[in-house]
Amino acid sequence: MILEAVMLHVKPGMESDFEYSFKKASKIISSMNGYLSHELHRCIEVNGKYLLLVRWENLESHTVGFRGSAEYQEWKNLLHHFYEPFPTVEHFEEVEI
Repeated sequence: MILEAVMLHVKPGMESDFEYSFKKASKIISSMNGYLSHELHRCIEVNGKYLLLVRWENLESHTVGFRGSAEYQEWKNLLHHFYEPFPTVEHFEEVEI
């Protein structure tokens, strides 16, 4: 399992529209091969700051399968205009402790 973690900074005043659009976009990502789950968290201290966590079966499910799909274009159209600056996406694997 791979965890995709993304800090999202939504343009001021667009938070409600972003959350509404994200609900629609959630249907897109959850239909993808290799998708396991996702969650969106709103920061309490900083307005417009969100944390997106997506669990994928493997890295390629996200980087090749999702990003290379027609559905990703729809995802982009729904969400990418909300971000300033554009987010950095990072992937993590669990460390056994």
